[in-house]
Amino acid sequence: MDAITALHTRNSANLLSEPGPNSEQMEAIFQAGLRACDHGCLTPWKYLVIEGEARAEFGQLMASVKAAMDGGQIDPELAAKLAQKPFRAPTIIAVVATVRAHHKIPDIEQVLSAGASAQMMMTAAHALGLGAIWRSGSLMFAAEMREGLGLEPTDQIVGFLYLGTANNVKPLPERKTSDFVETWNGLAS
Repeated sequence: MDAITALHTRNSANLLSEPGPNSEQMEAIFQAGLRACDHGCLTPWKYLVIEGEARAEFGQLMASVKAAMDGGQIDPELAAKLAQKPFRAPTIIAVVATVRAHHKIPDIEQVLSAGASAQMMMTAAHALGLGAIWRSGSLMFAAEMREGLGLEPTDQIVGFLYLGTANNVKPLPERKTSDFVETWNGLAS
């Protein structure tokens, strides 16, 4: 698939199954992520791959983080539901902004760069014929999640990319560029 077709047809697939990406596909996905816009060449990102049995531990981490966020208690039904979420795909990539103090490049630019890296990986997965969805939520902002994943306190999770074989193909939403593009003609007088 050529680049423009991949960019114009990428869509999230929320029903994913085996097989997940193979090692060659994973390398191609990571290589795409490394080409993201990056002010100052800081490469402010890293990727954690969660596959196989590690998904069970990730599910338990999700449940324990939610419990911590709610004062230490969690409904057993919710805990069981959270524990199963990582099994919605064979492969998960946690995309992390490795934010560090810089005299010229603010934190937000580093987080945006990590987000751009995630988007590049999503488009690469689509170009390779994989299904993918970018998942987020309040759990990814919790200190307990960062700690559980072995991250630094200054790291920020920008999303969890779920990858696998798409079981459904959703229609692309109709969008017209004219609804989003305006021309700025300078300062108003």
